[in-house]
Amino acid sequence: MTGASVAGESERRGFFSRILLFIRQVIGEMRKVVYPTRDELTTYTIAVLVFLAVIMAYVNGLDWLFTRAVSWVFGSN
Repeated sequence: MTGASVAGESERRGFFSRILLFIRQVIGEMRKVVYPTRDELTTYTIAVLVFLAVIMAYVNGLDWLFTRAVSWVFGSN
């Protein structure tokens, strides 16, 4: 099939026929989804939490550093 014939087919389909086609395609794609196992999900969750803790510590350290620098520059107690 060429691109033009596929486009022609979609124009000839009715509104509800296109909706049903879309739903069938969505269901077909959802059947291809591979869901993680419990162990994989646990590993991914721990990895995300560790990464977030590291980033939070980094941002907290920068905040502390900039607070000290601003206090030093402006002479705040």
